[in-house]
Amino acid sequence: MKRAVLALADGSLFEGRAFGSLEPAAGEVVFNTSMSGYQEILTDPSYVGQIVTMSTPQIGNVGTNAMDEESSRPHATGLVIRELSPPSNYRSEASLDAWLARWKIGGLEGIDTRRLVRHLRSHGSQNGVISTEAVSDKALVERARAVPSMEGLDLATGVSTRERYEWTTATPNLFGPPTPTPKPRFHVVAIDYGLKKAMLQFLVDVGCRVTVVPAGTTADEVLALSPDGVFLTNGPGDPAAVKGADRTVAALVGKKPLFGICLGHQILARALGGSTYKMKFGHRGANQPVKDLSTTKVEITSQNHGFAVDATSLSGKAVVTHLNLNDQTVEGLAVPEARCFSVQYHPEASPGPHDARYLFQRFADLMAGTPLPR
Repeated sequence: MKRAVLALADGSLFEGRAFGSLEPAAGEVVFNTSMSGYQEILTDPSYVGQIVTMSTPQIGNVGTNAMDEESSRPHATGLVIRELSPPSNYRSEASLDAWLARWKIGGLEGIDTRRLVRHLRSHGSQNGVISTEAVSDKALVERARAVPSMEGLDLATGVSTRERYEWTTATPNLFGPPTPTPKPRFHVVAIDYGLKKAMLQFLVDVGCRVTVVPAGTTADEVLALSPDGVFLTNGPGDPAAVKGADRTVAALVGKKPLFGICLGHQILARALGGSTYKMKFGHRGANQPVKDLSTTKVEITSQNHGFAVDATSLSGKAVVTHLNLNDQTVEGLAVPEARCFSVQYHPEASPGPHDARYLFQRFADLMAGTPLPR
């Protein structure tokens, strides 16, 4: 394998070996503590513009396959790992190395990822580049410093669907006979800010027919589709920068039941008059403990976000329903009288594995007339 270097904007350097594509990679360097699911992570549109560091040392042993992809292509700009493992799973269709090379995404292995994760945790996520080029370290650091900051970037509009489409596919059963698709009881309009297909499958699982619309769709256009409810999807970038999103959602509040996840949660908070901020290093992993304040139960959740909602900004505007037990950040909110709620984490990722699946049923119940818990 060829020598490769990760250069961070603060001047830190990590030398290892290249895999995947040999083309340079650039973006915000972040870390994910999940022990599995690297293909789902790389194909999650929320990772647009980011180089992902996996804290688990051996990555690649399950290979890659088309069924595990959360979208039509990978969105992360690069991958950093400790050790590349050959595939040994019966579902594998291609190695991680070959899959990244096909998509022209650069990887770096052989570095001390513990040191890198500790550095990002202490100093915060920062921009970086991966390169195999014969250029000076100083030039690579300068290149890292030139990468645009995530703050102020509207990345959601760029990855959103360009055309409206219908989704009717339920979650597949990988280990048995096909599960019958429930008969649709509700029509849901999903505003696509960079969605994962698992979210749409879970909506179908609870009896929804889903119409997916672009991020720039107006409130009037959404209401013209006569939905029973509106779903605000996940996505990348700064929620404050998504063009027109807060105004659109504000115009929908109180008119239809609303359910938001991740970026959709942040956009709903801003539509209600709240504010958001960039976190030091964010939450990315499948082991984040979240307390549901209405039941006092703790859920083990999957998360991927670098921005969060300011709890004080929601005072008198919404109820905080969930808290992260690691740092007490807002993980959920609700306005029961307006029939809207949201969570910061990803219930469709199923790390519990079923701890948070009730949220999709809660949305279906809300559309059926059941009020939100208080």
